[in-house]
Amino acid sequence: MFLDPPPVDRDTARELARRELEKPVYQRDKPSWLERTLDRLAEWLRDLFSHAQAPNAKGGGSEGWLSIGVIVLLVVIAVALVFWLMRGGRNRRSKDDPLLDDEPSTSSDHRAEAERLAAAGQWPGAIRERLRAMARDLEERAILSPRPGRTADELATEAGTALPDLADDLRATVRIFNDVWYGDRPGSAEEYARVRAVDDRLRSARPRSLDDAELEPADGWSSRW
Repeated sequence: MFLDPPPVDRDTARELARRELEKPVYQRDKPSWLERTLDRLAEWLRDLFSHAQAPNAKGGGSEGWLSIGVIVLLVVIAVALVFWLMRGGRNRRSKDDPLLDDEPSTSSDHRAEAERLAAAGQWPGAIRERLRAMARDLEERAILSPRPGRTADELATEAGTALPDLADDLRATVRIFNDVWYGDRPGSAEEYARVRAVDDRLRSARPRSLDDAELEPADGWSSRW
């Protein structure tokens, strides 16, 4: 003979139902907290725009104009945030910045630093240090007079005048430097190798003396003695 199960009161039934709903099978399709938050935000924005569409409509009143004010404030905040992010990520370097600073250094110092940065794959810094080595090398050999504030473009112009055979290579080197240092390009091992090759040629180059220019006839013919 079977006995009837004892009656279940309301509190016990509620607890049993809660335990049942807590099982993983019921939680599988439950939206996450992020999804719930986004849904609430979307619903709030829909209500906000619906009130703002007709602020003078019946039943709208001040709530409609308040919605418009909130929307304008959100737009202003969004624009300010975008502007701040763009400004923070923008390269603030200027082509008017001097290539060499006031601290004492040698061309060997800059070449060693360039090689260290290149070994680490930091191509913009490596290319910059190679160009600084060129500038310091020209000053050390008195091909260019030391001048504080000389920019990379000015270096190419002045060095190209003193070393006309390297003028095109110097301008190409400065273009690479400008692209990676001021244009935020990542640079590459190939570009660094090109800059280093120009530096190697520069180290063995000598300026054309005034005597050589005077002895060479305009037609390129030279007499033999």
